[in-house]
Amino acid sequence: MTTTSNRPLPEAPNRIELAIGGMTCAACAARVEKKLNRMDGVSATVNYATEKATVRYADDVTPDDLIDTVQKTGYSAVLPAPPAAVGPAAQPVDELRGPRTRLWVSAALSVPVVLLAMVPAWQFDYWQWLSLTLAAPVVVWGGLPFHRAAWVNLRHGAATMDTLVSLGTLAAFGWSLWALFLGDAGTPGMTHPFRLAISRTDGVGNIYLEAAAGVTVFLLAGRYFEARSKRTAGAALRALLDLGAKDVAVLRDGVETRIPVDRLAVGDRFVVRPGEKIATDGVVDEGTSAVDASMLTGESVPVEVGPGDAVVGATINTAGRLVVTATRVGADTQLARMAELVEQAQSGKAAVQRLADRISGVFVPIVITLAVGTLGWWLGTGAGPTAAFTAAVAVLIIACPCALGLATPTALLVGTGRGAQLGVLIKGPEVLESTRRVDTVVLDKTGTVTTGRMTVVDVVPAAGEEHAELLRLAGAVEAASEHPIARAVAAAAAEAGALPPVSGFANLEGLGVTATVDGRAVLVGRPHLLRERGLDVPPEVARAVTDAEAAGRTAILAGWDGRARGMLAVADVVRPTSRAAVTRLRALGLTPILLTGDNATVAQAVAAEVGVTEVIAEVLPTGKVDVVKRLQAEGRSVAVVGDGVNDAPALAQADLGLAMGTGTDVAIEASDLTLVRGDLNAAVDAIRLSRRTLGIIRGNLFWAFGYNVAALPLAAAGLLNPMIAGATMAFSSVFVVANSLRLRRFRSVGDDVV
Repeated sequence: MTTTSNRPLPEAPNRIELAIGGMTCAACAARVEKKLNRMDGVSATVNYATEKATVRYADDVTPDDLIDTVQKTGYSAVLPAPPAAVGPAAQPVDELRGPRTRLWVSAALSVPVVLLAMVPAWQFDYWQWLSLTLAAPVVVWGGLPFHRAAWVNLRHGAATMDTLVSLGTLAAFGWSLWALFLGDAGTPGMTHPFRLAISRTDGVGNIYLEAAAGVTVFLLAGRYFEARSKRTAGAALRALLDLGAKDVAVLRDGVETRIPVDRLAVGDRFVVRPGEKIATDGVVDEGTSAVDASMLTGESVPVEVGPGDAVVGATINTAGRLVVTATRVGADTQLARMAELVEQAQSGKAAVQRLADRISGVFVPIVITLAVGTLGWWLGTGAGPTAAFTAAVAVLIIACPCALGLATPTALLVGTGRGAQLGVLIKGPEVLESTRRVDTVVLDKTGTVTTGRMTVVDVVPAAGEEHAELLRLAGAVEAASEHPIARAVAAAAAEAGALPPVSGFANLEGLGVTATVDGRAVLVGRPHLLRERGLDVPPEVARAVTDAEAAGRTAILAGWDGRARGMLAVADVVRPTSRAAVTRLRALGLTPILLTGDNATVAQAVAAEVGVTEVIAEVLPTGKVDVVKRLQAEGRSVAVVGDGVNDAPALAQADLGLAMGTGTDVAIEASDLTLVRGDLNAAVDAIRLSRRTLGIIRGNLFWAFGYNVAALPLAAAGLLNPMIAGATMAFSSVFVVANSLRLRRFRSVGDDVV
């Protein structure tokens, strides 16, 4: 679990991040954080999910001091490689090879052991010795990560799930060895019959190899799937950095020279042709164009730029040729700053401590105390060392969490599988608790509440003009342009019928376009462009323009023969399901907020259409993180739904990030949940499914511990024979699996049955 020290530290001007190795649970992260925070002049936050420590420290503390402290705590610490050095080739694919091999080898060896123990008919002569041969490498080599972690915990006086697993498996294995070599279990023809009677036994004929091997495999599976999900922690940064241009055409003495973008310097002039990415932040010197900044801003309408206007690296030049002077390069660019924001937000976000670790923090010491007490009690009553050790070891064995190893993985497996069928991808178990606590949901406008595409929503012809003719001629002219508004008009016209050919097409510097259609010189563009060209704008058309702009739409006029012939209103329309989805989010106890970089008029119009009352508009891309932080500072638990690169830092900062699958890879990687459907109703399904899955996990944990706790008094009383122990563990495991399978019946809000 990630916690933050409340100790003020005004004297810590330095900030560093350390990559922490060797952590196996949230308690490990808390231990490292506690040790670092005990250092004078140090304030640290350790994130178990990202395996990083964010540390602020005073001038008299060095990074080596911090690393030394972490190492003395029993873990490794190194300075992480800079983000720029992390590329696709550096993805930690090989890190999973070891855990995967350990899991599959252990599983292959354990299956025969479990089958032989559970099916007496298969228990041939010397079957117990084959079980020992197969189980030994599983318990010793397969369970090594748990034994190693338990040893670290023991050295620091702590107990976690690893302690319980290690103690239980080693106790089961050790007692089995004693029974085989010194007791009656090694006798040829020995069997474990199905005898459910509760009776006192000295344990000399009992072996627990299937329990030791089975628990080890279950826990290894959980650790493997956890490691596989955690390795994508740096994917958001890689995706952000990959957005940028790779090379650039620099002007040197009037000659274009192609160089790698990392050799670009402040003050260099470079050329950006139509369709190319702008290499870095800069100011336009020559040319005019429309720049598609949607990957950074999320807004679908391109920005018109000309000499003196600022442009941002990684945005796309859609039209004319531009000459730009670089003003920021490398780590100073807006793209690099957004990458840093994502990393800071991911590193600072508290990872929810697993429920099993919370319970085991209390359960483990109780079990160990009970086992020691049982041993002392039976020795004190004169029952003899064999009976005393039988009872004490039985306590440890029955407490070994076989069902607990299945509680979270099975529910996650079924829940995430059902989510994938419904278009919801859940990244990990820590996401689930976040959905329960969330009370505020921040909705990005473009591409989330709206479609993210410009669409013709109204066509108003002037008096005496025909609707179809206005759309046909305007669409024919716009079909030759690549501007998103032009494409929207052309698409609407093409749906109504075939478009006539045009000639003499010209782009009028981002204000509009002109061409000859059917012998007419047609002009399509902003109202003031038509007035500048001397075209008369009738009053009814002017009123239509005013009404459209008041509704947050973009109005363009089409005219010919000296007169504006009508108005076409274009807008990023609201998704059909958005209003119903907002209503359902309210029903889940969430307060929706619309957040956008668009102007307030457009934002208010969209909010009114979907039923959102709280609107935050005209927010710069980097400002979205500040909005989320401000809401969190007010005591709210915040979910963010977004789809653009500009949303990635906010998605990472939020208590729960939900990315529309129709959005950018950066947003998806920075989020906790991915909504593949691209429908806001998927956000409702995601939260409902996550809460339902969390409820199933809680139920599994309760019953998994319940069976253990119920059997502990029998074990302590020396009444627990191996058949009852096996049946109890098997039944608890079956119950956990069956309970998890209930998630397969989960239905989407769009279905009749919820």
